[in-house]
Amino acid sequence: MLNKVAEVVKKQINQNVERVKILYKDFRLYDFGSYALNRLTPRKGYTVHENIAYGLKARHRLDIFSAQSPREQRPLIVFVHGGAWLHGDKKDYRFVGEAFAKEGFDVAVINYHLAPAHVFPSYIDDLSLALNYLTQHQSRLKIQTEKVVLMGHSAGAFNVMSALYHPKPYSLQCRTKIRAIIGLSGPYHFDYKDDPICADAFDQSVPYQQVMPYYFVESNTVRHYLFLASNDQVVGHSNSEDFHRVLQEKGNHSQMITIPGTGHVSIMGSVSSLFSRYFQTKRQILTVLEEALKP
Repeated sequence: MLNKVAEVVKKQINQNVERVKILYKDFRLYDFGSYALNRLTPRKGYTVHENIAYGLKARHRLDIFSAQSPREQRPLIVFVHGGAWLHGDKKDYRFVGEAFAKEGFDVAVINYHLAPAHVFPSYIDDLSLALNYLTQHQSRLKIQTEKVVLMGHSAGAFNVMSALYHPKPYSLQCRTKIRAIIGLSGPYHFDYKDDPICADAFDQSVPYQQVMPYYFVESNTVRHYLFLASNDQVVGHSNSEDFHRVLQEKGNHSQMITIPGTGHVSIMGSVSSLFSRYFQTKRQILTVLEEALKP
């Protein structure tokens, strides 16, 4: 009996080790890839205002990419990066700002404080602070928050969902103006207890049922778009499937969209102007944005 238990434990440990290897291999590749993407990202067709302080702390910074030919009412996309809450920086996502600014959107790309020094809900606190800052200073920043889209990748997708679905709801001044939330490869319903990738991002004494946005969904008019990478080896598709189900049970709009030929990291890189013609990601995002933002 003990031998069987030991075998099961060993198998689980090996599986977790493999997940960590995959994730950090992807991170190294993504660091190199995002550097190359940003070096090659066009500088024309938009303007960028970097390192705007939305709060008093070191990581309370955001960049705003402004469309030179803005759409009516200047819809604003607020993008939150991923990285298992341990890793990532807005400077690596110029290609995201460019990709959507050239389509007529204003784009705010934010930084937030990272684990292990900062754990949940600090990074959601940061997002709430940034959203209220953008609303309060929209005139000075030359943006509008009448039509807001929240978009995040991986941990960032968790963050944007948690801004709405949280144990203690945030006072978001733009809450009624949020038209859509786009989550790419998001972890919305999982047990982080002793997780080898992201355990340091959460208080291990708090059960995941008291944290995951899955458990705090409320009815609203926001349109939810859950993007899945067809070959995601890091975040299981069950996260989006479970979240999609509970959103619909509460009467909310929710749509799952699988992007062929992408993995956990490449689904994000594929929105770049350098690669978007070869993947469906950006085209599908623009399609749902048209749907969500129509009068």
